[in-house]
This record gives sequence, structure tokens and C-alpha cells, in this order.
Amino acid sequence: MPSGGRLSDFEPEGESIRRALRWISEQRQADPSLKLAKAIDEAAKRFDLSPLEADFLFQALASQPKE
Repeated sequence: MPSGGRLSDFEPEGESIRRALRWISEQRQADPSLKLAKAIDEAAKRFDLSPLEADFLFQALASQPKE
């Protein structure tokens, strides 16, 4: 992911992780107070992500600038 890039610029490999990313984005837009870790944990369960994929999402999303 490019440094300082927007979430919309982020295109991970794998359909499950892309769907999880989209779902997390939608959930956080609907509820801005939703903690990132909680959203990723729920997405990992919903989309059957591996711990490595969940960690990847956390690292990628935690580095995103707040909009």
C-alpha cells in the first residue's frame, strides 16, 4: 500500500479479505465510535480470515490517516 494512501487505494489479494475490508469500512462509517480491533475481530469471524490475514488488516488499517 502506498504510504499516506487512502483506504480506497488499498486492494489486498483474496476475495475474503477484500470483502472483510469493505465490511469494516461500512461498519465504521455507520458507527464511527466502533473500535478497529473489534471490527476486525468480527470481520475475521464473518469472512473466515486466518489470524495472519486479520493481523494484516489491522496493520494496514491502523496505519491509515483518519479522515
